[in-house]
Amino acid sequence: MQLRTVILDIHPDGSMSVTIDGAPHLPPEGADPWSRASFPQIIDHASDDRAVPVRVEVHEADGTSFTELLPARPPRRPVAPESASKRKKEKPAPPALVEVSGDGFVPGEDVACCLIVSHTDAAPDGTTRALLDPAQVTGAGEVVLLGRISGTVVTRSLR
Repeated sequence: MQLRTVILDIHPDGSMSVTIDGAPHLPPEGADPWSRASFPQIIDHASDDRAVPVRVEVHEADGTSFTELLPARPPRRPVAPESASKRKKEKPAPPALVEVSGDGFVPGEDVACCLIVSHTDAAPDGTTRALLDPAQVTGAGEVVLLGRISGTVVTRSLR
């Protein structure tokens, strides 16, 4: 793979003259003159969309210049077509939940589930139900339901 050289001569008005490996590279017919905003388009063209490394020299209107080396990107691996079984995504199973229930709560009150991993509300009849992810209660032997208004405390075993 041969290194290509791009030379950008910046003019005082901000336009640019471009050469690629010594040959003039003109903007597309009818387009505005090259400017700094054209830099990505010029580099993509000179590098065959980054398949070839490029040495870029920029000569500013004030006489300063700098050089940059832009490496080629590693070749992209073709994406293997997925088998029909992989394309058809299976619905994940709903998580298994641990249910803890109690009664004696004020209708609608906030009920704390202690280990306190969540909160639930009491139903209109004063009962409550908390659904807990088993991962949240790993190692716990009991759960306490605590009514924030009524002060009702219900303790339930998880075993």
